[in-house]
Amino acid sequence: MVELRSLAQPNSRFAGDDGSPDPLTRAAIAKADTHAGYIRALVALCTTRLLLPIVASGDEGGDEPDPNRHAEMAAVTLKDETGSYLLAFTGYDSLKAWQADARPVPCLLDELCATVEPAGAEKLLIDVAGPVPFVIAGDALKQFADGFRLVEFEGEDFAWVKAADDFGDQGVDR
Repeated sequence: MVELRSLAQPNSRFAGDDGSPDPLTRAAIAKADTHAGYIRALVALCTTRLLLPIVASGDEGGDEPDPNRHAEMAAVTLKDETGSYLLAFTGYDSLKAWQADARPVPCLLDELCATVEPAGAEKLLIDVAGPVPFVIAGDALKQFADGFRLVEFEGEDFAWVKAADDFGDQGVDR
């Protein structure tokens, strides 16, 4: 497996990450064929490291390299008749199956969802090449982009939660 730290130089929260997918998240996505299953997959994704693929762009054309033209690294969007998608992956294996030369950048779900609109997309598409493609759009995408997480309580009760950034504003003594 590839050591992600050497590829993307992520901060310390991903130190030691080898790009392996979280098996519980993959299992939850595989069971997302019902409403409750879809919501549970969203819950699982809230605690999972995902990979944003970065590829070189802007250096196409011609048989001869142009020393005045430079390639740039860019996030990947996909467009089809159903909309436009920012791509992400649950593991390096699924990213490599999609495009072997893409560079994996570890991210959290809220970071990816906040990147969808600036990237010119409408939805987040996870694991486009499999094992099971998964789409986040609409209100869920907005909630995640705003820093909320989805949690499950007993009895199939779900709720959006957001951690306070500064306890001082909440009147809590430290």
